[in-house]
Amino acid sequence: MQSVAAPYFVDFRDVWLAYNDELLAQNHFAVEAIDLQVKTGEFIAIVGPSGCGKSTFMKLATGLRMPSMGKILIDGQPVTGPLKISGMAFQSPSLLPWRTTVDNVLLPLEIVEPHRSQFKTKRKEYEARARHLLQKVGLGGYEDKFPWQLSGGMQQRASICRALIHEPQMLLLDEPFGALDAFTREELWCILRDLHAEQQFNVILVTHDLRESVFLADTVYVMSKSPGRFVVRRDIAFPRPRDLELTYTKAFTDIVHELRGHIGAMRQTGAVINQ
Repeated sequence: MQSVAAPYFVDFRDVWLAYNDELLAQNHFAVEAIDLQVKTGEFIAIVGPSGCGKSTFMKLATGLRMPSMGKILIDGQPVTGPLKISGMAFQSPSLLPWRTTVDNVLLPLEIVEPHRSQFKTKRKEYEARARHLLQKVGLGGYEDKFPWQLSGGMQQRASICRALIHEPQMLLLDEPFGALDAFTREELWCILRDLHAEQQFNVILVTHDLRESVFLADTVYVMSKSPGRFVVRRDIAFPRPRDLELTYTKAFTDIVHELRGHIGAMRQTGAVINQ
């Protein structure tokens, strides 16, 4: 990978996806005409109505699906299969119940090369890294507990650590805080904010929570109803680091209401809104 030469870290060029050849022949696409350029270290959020293609976009960005048309470059290189430089976390933490918290976090290092082949010899080093990461997210003292001994918020913290343990260049988050209570969700916003500020990895966050998108992201994209396409791009100019007090300001709520208006208009009319 040659990120120095790449003008953008994520570069979608007129990307269309139909899920099979039959749907392609019928011009029935899940996402269409996706053009997206994301700078190195940028945090973007994608919002939109259910079924608009947000999760499909994530699969394209990680190489889990190949586009029917168009081209995707990540870090200047064409995507031809699943990416090793990305980490993912979902709404369900999906921790393995028979493994301790630290062993769950270590799992990607046992699977992904080049870590897999040297896991046994570097086990102590990797475990120290995992324990340090868990302490950063407030799980110090819970490293050797099992998932059933953790709250939902703690499990999600561990899931984020698992996604970051192999030090990926890109973190993809699909509704990671959607099942949590409001207070826990805001705690995790701040943890993610701090990890991103420290490590400067790229983040693609898919969320239904408009407050979450405005608080965390540099840029928010709104997707239309299926077939999904980006119809609104909203730059979020609030300086970093951002404090939760920001979410109670008029400037913040104005942006949230603006985005809600775009999504509401699409639900009512199905019309495409110009960027």
